[in-house]
Amino acid sequence: MDDDAFQQLLTDQDGVVSWAQLTGVGNRHDVERMNRRRELRWVHPRVYVNHTGPLTRAQREWAAVLYAGKAALCLESALPDRDDDGPIHVAIDASRRVRDLPDVKVHRVVGLEEQVQWNLSPPRVRYEHTLLELAHRARTDRDVIRLLTDAVGGRRTTVKRLRSALDKRSRTRRKEWISALLDDIEDGTCSVLEHGYLTRVERPHGLPAPSRQVPRRSPKGQEYRDVEYGEYGLVVELDGRTGHAGWDNEGRDADRDLDDLVAQRVTARVRWAQVFGRECRTAERIGTLLQQRGWRGTPHPCGPDCLLRAAA
Repeated sequence: MDDDAFQQLLTDQDGVVSWAQLTGVGNRHDVERMNRRRELRWVHPRVYVNHTGPLTRAQREWAAVLYAGKAALCLESALPDRDDDGPIHVAIDASRRVRDLPDVKVHRVVGLEEQVQWNLSPPRVRYEHTLLELAHRARTDRDVIRLLTDAVGGRRTTVKRLRSALDKRSRTRRKEWISALLDDIEDGTCSVLEHGYLTRVERPHGLPAPSRQVPRRSPKGQEYRDVEYGEYGLVVELDGRTGHAGWDNEGRDADRDLDDLVAQRVTARVRWAQVFGRECRTAERIGTLLQQRGWRGTPHPCGPDCLLRAAA
């Protein structure tokens, strides 16, 4: 056994090695001896770890990748905020076949080679390709919006990179819709709630186009207004439960509202129910606020059952 090479493998792979790697630095008898001495423990077929305790997340990932041969982490397993308790998802080339294990889900992918960062430890599908595959598999449009707006808003990727990856995909559900969604994100829509306001309240009812994510200086630094109709002195703050909950955040929101009033701007706080459920009524109210402040337009019905049509 080449001890230096063996120890380097353990260091590089969080203590996980494959049969092929072991026999590459030693021989079958060395492996059998280490198994008898419990220096190695079987994890998956022809994959071992150098201890007898529970596996860490990183060790589970290495074990899955080594089990599948030339493979890479994919789907949820390739995300930075992955679920530590779920199965490990790995991608292999579409020309190969490897069976699933209880803890390992194997996915055959066309054109895998160019989608993977092979230099990472362990290798993983590139972030943009991972996001778009998850978007392809998402059950609802809202899930896709959340996935992509969180990724771009969190500065983990850019619209340009996502577009480039989308163009290379031959099969994607909602492809044209996702392309349009990326246009909206590039224009400043940064959350599911903001995109819902844009596509369910603002556009369908003919409200004027506002500015989005408008920066403001405050004693605590730079802040952003979600939607601002600057010409009419109206700010719309879209309060998602996760973004504005808690004593400190509620106090900060009140401070911002007061700052707007001092600057002769009115702030309207819009929450989930006003966008996903009462969007027509919300459009009517926002339209009235805009008209009171000088807008000469009129909100129009979004369809035959729209509340605005009934009012007219």
